[in-house]
Amino acid sequence: MTASRVEAVRNPVRAAFWRGARDGAPFLLVVTPFSLLFGVMAAESGLTLTQAMGFNFIVVAGASQFIAVSLMADDAPALVVMATALAVNLRMAMYSAALVPHLGAAPLWQRALIAYMNTDQTYTVSVLEYEKRPEMPLAEKVTYFVGAAAPVLAAWYAFALVGVLVGASIPPAFALDFALPITFVALITPMLRTLAHVAAAVTSIVVALSLTWVPSGLGLLIAAACAMVVGALFETWSERRR
Repeated sequence: MTASRVEAVRNPVRAAFWRGARDGAPFLLVVTPFSLLFGVMAAESGLTLTQAMGFNFIVVAGASQFIAVSLMADDAPALVVMATALAVNLRMAMYSAALVPHLGAAPLWQRALIAYMNTDQTYTVSVLEYEKRPEMPLAEKVTYFVGAAAPVLAAWYAFALVGVLVGASIPPAFALDFALPITFVALITPMLRTLAHVAAAVTSIVVALSLTWVPSGLGLLIAAACAMVVGALFETWSERRR
């Protein structure tokens, strides 16, 4: 028996944490430039180091942070900034709903911590792990989620700080803005395992592209709702054929 298996038998909760950290670590390849880009953008928008890092620690919302900083730089009203950022980040509500069957029985403080750590990356790897190991006890599921979030959040904080401090010296040729689309490609691809998943993904792409004229964030929400309906219909159809 290998050392890792011995550890999993002796202390399964600790093993779940390290397994989560291992599964979350590959996302450093995209989180790092994404975080750097936010730091650069925050500094160029006129935010001080304290403001930029305070924003980064409190919000932890990726794309919503970019949109909020961009709108603030354009002197948009505070209500518009908050409403737009909220609209873009409403996908987290869908993520949270999907996590309820797995983590809903956890104590309130643990659910609050999970809500803070919930990102595209942590949600994806955790759901895949829970589906692969349905027998996991609640304590292991919670610890796995925290483990998956640890490298992602650490990189998000650290490299945003680097971006704020040295952003002006990063050559434009580095093209850090590639990180956002690459992140979502890396997240979505492993989840396209059934016809329902593929149908939902295609629906979201088609609807989102056809609604690019809709005010910020709203088109994405409509596309997400349509994708969920199509995915559910395909799932129901597939089950009836079995």
